[in-house]
Amino acid sequence: MTESLILLPGWGLGSAPLAPLHAALREEMPDVAVTIAPLPSLVSADPRDWLDELDAKLPQDVWLGGWSLGGMLAAELAARRGARCRGLITLASNLCFVARATWPTAMPVETFAAFRQGCAENVGATLKRFSLLCAQGAVQPRELSRQLLAAAPQAPSAELLAGLDVLAALDTRGALQGFTGPQLHVFAGQDALVPAAASQALRTAHAQSDVRLIEHVSHAFPLEHPQVLAAAIQAFIREAAND
Repeated sequence: MTESLILLPGWGLGSAPLAPLHAALREEMPDVAVTIAPLPSLVSADPRDWLDELDAKLPQDVWLGGWSLGGMLAAELAARRGARCRGLITLASNLCFVARATWPTAMPVETFAAFRQGCAENVGATLKRFSLLCAQGAVQPRELSRQLLAAAPQAPSAELLAGLDVLAALDTRGALQGFTGPQLHVFAGQDALVPAAASQALRTAHAQSDVRLIEHVSHAFPLEHPQVLAAAIQAFIREAAND
């Protein structure tokens, strides 16, 4: 059976940030079908509606992966599918994007609230700020930020706000505990959106997962260092397939 990997993008910037990783994966794993699937275009803030749409549209018995919000949704969908998911790969995805008393290694509640308010008032300025945050910590952050922003789709404000609400609502701790398939979680050492300390917190909470931290890279490391990620993903899938 041919292996298939579906990647889900993050919030606000569309599929383009994953395109270099997609190309690197196709070169690294020519026998694996790799696809970038768009996030749902919904105005619902209920994660279940997003997962229902993804579950209906995405094929079964594939590897599920994603960047940031996409990784969190992939984790929930993997848990929902159970044995009908080959494995899970998340990139710069926290278990809770917004901090909670039981998961403090995340974005402070006040910071997220201010960001959402900014999105409600001025989408363009918010996406520019977001692209800068994604690129913060990169070798050439301004160039990387310009790349991210230039390719961002012009999504309706209501959809962007709904995506932020889903991002704030998701808590994938139960999903990661419930999914018994192979898991790879890769974090960025200079991430301005997902604290690098979340990698250690996940390693402690879920010792059976493969958790890695790549130092000196930004939140946008799928665009910044696609070959490094592709090699790690290729080795992980090959090892899991041989077990």
